[in-house]
Parts: sequence; C-alpha cells; structure tokens
Amino acid sequence: MNEESLKYWIALKAVEEVGCVGFRTLLAALGSPEAVFRASAATLKVIPGIGPKTAERIRSFSGWKMAEREIEQAGKLGIAVVTCQDPSYPKNLLNIYDYPPFLYVRGSLREEIAVAIVGSRLASAYGKYITEKLARELAMQGITVVSGLARGIDSAAHRGALAGKGRTVAVLGCGLDSVYPPENETLAAEIAGHGAIVTEFPFGTPPNAPNFPARNRIISGISLGVVVVEAGEKSGSLITARIAAEQGRSVFAVPGAIESAGSKGTNRLIKQGAKLIEGVEDIIEEILPQAGLSRTPPEQQPLFTPLEEKPGEPGAAAAALLKKGAASGDTARKLLPFIAGEPVDVDTLIAASGMSAHEVQSGLLILELGGIIRQLPGKLFIRKEQ
Repeated sequence: MNEESLKYWIALKAVEEVGCVGFRTLLAALGSPEAVFRASAATLKVIPGIGPKTAERIRSFSGWKMAEREIEQAGKLGIAVVTCQDPSYPKNLLNIYDYPPFLYVRGSLREEIAVAIVGSRLASAYGKYITEKLARELAMQGITVVSGLARGIDSAAHRGALAGKGRTVAVLGCGLDSVYPPENETLAAEIAGHGAIVTEFPFGTPPNAPNFPARNRIISGISLGVVVVEAGEKSGSLITARIAAEQGRSVFAVPGAIESAGSKGTNRLIKQGAKLIEGVEDIIEEILPQAGLSRTPPEQQPLFTPLEEKPGEPGAAAAALLKKGAASGDTARKLLPFIAGEPVDVDTLIAASGMSAHEVQSGLLILELGGIIRQLPGKLFIRKEQ
C-alpha cells in the first residue's frame, strides 16, 4: 500500500470515538478510509453505529501531520504497517469482533498455526522451565508461539520457541519505538529476526496498564489456543484466558501445587473447564483439527542431532551430547551430579549448583529429552536407572 493511502488508515484510527468496531463498519460501508474522509456528514451519520457526533469528528479531523509522521517514523525504523486488507494480516485475528484495522510490525507475519503461552511475570523456576519446554517442543513441530514479551512466563515462551528453531510473535502494549520491559531489547531483536513484534498502538505510546487487556485480545486472537502456565488469582493472564474463551479459542492450563499462590489461577481455570496440560501432545491434539490437519506438521530442525543408540543403552544420545562439550551439553553435564537416586526440585538444584534458573531449566530439558533423568509428580526430578 502506498504512503498516501496509508495516511488515511492511520488518520481514521486516530479519530476520537471511531474505535476498531467503528472503523470496520465504515470500511464495510464505504470501501476505504479515503472514501470515509471524502464522504459527506449526511452519508456518514446514517451508517449504523456512527451517528452525527462521530460523523462530525471525521469531517473536522485535522491530525494529518501526525499521520504523516507515523509513516515517516515507520520507514526510519524499518517497521511495516499491515492493514486488515493485506494478505499477511493474521487470518485468525480477522475472526474476532474488534480486530485492529492495522498492525505495526517489526519482522514478518505469515499464515501459520499459532499457540499463545502466557503467565505470571513473577514466575517460579519451575514455571519458566516448563514454559520453555512447551514452547521449544511446539516450535520443533512447526507451530508458532505467541506471547507478550513480559517478564517471567512470556519471556520464557519466546526463548523456548527460539531455542526450538521456530517462529515466535510478541504482541506489545506500547509503541514499537520502545521495548517494554527494557531488559528484553536483545530478546526482542531475536524475535524480530525469527518472527515478528507487533502492536496496534502508535509510536510514542507508553506501556500504560489499560493497554494490556487490549493487547491480550490480539495475543489470543492470533492463536488457535492459549496456554496459561502460572497465574495468581488476579493475574492478567486470566483476562487473556477469558478473552480467548469468548473468541472461541481453546484454553489450556498447566496444573500447579495447591499451596502455591502462583497456581491459584491456573488450577481455577482447570476447574472451570480449561484443558489440563501434561505435555505438548495435549495441545497439539486439540488445535490441529481446528487448523484442518489430522497429523503433526513436519518437524523443523531438531534441538540437537540424535545419535544412534545401542539396544539396552537408554540415554546414549544425550550422554554423547554431554561428552561433545556443546554449550547445552556443558550445562547439563554440570547439573547431573546434583541429581541422584533421591527426588530433587528445581529450586534446590539452583541453590546447590550455583547456576541460574535459565541454565538449570536448559540442563534439565537436555537430560530429560536424553532419557537420563525423569520428572516425577510434584515437579521433582530423579536420575533414571541405567
């Protein structure tokens, strides 16, 4: 779309009281934003839901310089403005009632099967671990992981998808000229190179609290299902889950300890009918029929190249990986001495090993995938008998 046409899109979205639903109504009635601005007040006010007040605001709009600055800023930052008429606009998003008329996009959008993973900003070590594992395994199946780039579970979801060599989409509650939280700038750059960062908010919009429920409808709208990993009783992730259910999306929840404050929300979702998640297959078997598929998509490049195992030697591939001294192998090898015949939890492993939560989670994943350790109920890990 040329800059002259795009100017009208940005201008119409900026008209007070038009909103996303009003924009859609006007577009359906008159064909284009430019035609809306050229229409008479008499024509506009008889369009259902518009009325004389909104018609007058459209006719008297004077913020054309602002619209031109938005386009100029987008060009300078390498950001695309993707309208709802563009082929790359997410098809699932068009099915929600109040879809954004356009999105600011850093990176690339494409037609894809997507699943959202959200949860607490104050995530536990286990919550981050299971999030990265689920996201990684979804990515390895060719499924795009969508989240909100927030601290905690959201960040772990994006990292897991990137580790699985897959695509991930981050939806922000602010303008794309800034990253929130600021410590995620490096992660945001990686996401833009392997997916997209998107928002409906214009440049200069700060990450104010009212923006996040609006952002959450896009997270769930893009996706076929929403997985909630950890959430307190008043978590914003529960809003995302509610919106997802209203949009007709599947809602999944990872169960947690009944005494954990961070599990109150997820356990309540399960009681209310969310599907309990024990592994990535629980997600895949639910969403693939929605996408018109009956089998798992072809796997992308695996996390590590499996090595030939000899009969009777479970875990040989992972053991060989550890001996090779790869970065992930080094982490797992350092962690292994702290896991023996007695079950141990993630927090204890972090304290005993002196490693970061992220390192412990990565090491556990390598060891579990390789068949060297296994996970027990209650988020405990034990070494398998060899």
